[in-house]
Amino acid sequence: MDNQYLQTINGDLWLTEDERENLKISYRIKEVLFSKQSPFQHVMVLDSYDFGRMLVLDGVVQTTSIDGHIYNEMISHIPLNLHPNPEKVLIIGGGDCGVAREVCKYDSVKEIDMVEIDELVVSACKEHLPEVSGNLSDPRVNFLFIDGVKYVENKQNEYDVIIVDSSDPIGPAEQLFSKDFYTNLYKALKDDGLMVCQSQSPVFHLDVLKRSYSHIQSLFPITKLYTAVVPTYPGGLWSFTIGSKKYEDVKSDNFSKDTKYVNQAILEGCFKLPEFLQQALK
Repeated sequence: MDNQYLQTINGDLWLTEDERENLKISYRIKEVLFSKQSPFQHVMVLDSYDFGRMLVLDGVVQTTSIDGHIYNEMISHIPLNLHPNPEKVLIIGGGDCGVAREVCKYDSVKEIDMVEIDELVVSACKEHLPEVSGNLSDPRVNFLFIDGVKYVENKQNEYDVIIVDSSDPIGPAEQLFSKDFYTNLYKALKDDGLMVCQSQSPVFHLDVLKRSYSHIQSLFPITKLYTAVVPTYPGGLWSFTIGSKKYEDVKSDNFSKDTKYVNQAILEGCFKLPEFLQQALK
């Protein structure tokens, strides 16, 4: 088959993801549901044996039916429970619509701007990955198919919460980890606003994590790191970094959203970090 990312071994279809030079992760695939080159990247939705349906960009798994909810819930509900009244939310990236789906669970949120550079990712996930996208069709969500880095360059004092749901810091997503970008996020937030980004694996990408944390810490008075276990991602343990202008404590004491992973105990406990991470952030 003419797909550079898939190979047939003993009659079975496999996707092999190259994680740096030293690690390859292979998934046995049932079928290819969608495969197309966009102007930005190669987009696939595959049905796998162990992880169910999965979104694959340039050969790298982004989210899956079996555990995508963990990442999407953690990057959404944590910041939305630190801010007492989030009304206007910006999502940068998030083409699988999973984050927007979680943000829509908050009645206080009146407007969600979702800035995703690649429209093909959104249409493919809405059609072929309903377990993650929930076939999102909430009128509060305003889709903007443009470059998120450019979008925030001239925004001032506009958002309560900004969620950066980026892929790994290579290719188009590299700028989403730069200090200039975080500076623009700071400006785009209201006086009591806060932002969150995924900051990679504490085990395999500690340098990226520390750099993101340090950039955010240099801009925001409050910086907090939290973690979750997402089996799809290399190493399993994954990190998120919050930069907040004012709020640092979880506001809810009786969390009751319709979730599969996040609950009140997770909201409070996810900020408790293992010793090696505490040391790394000193």
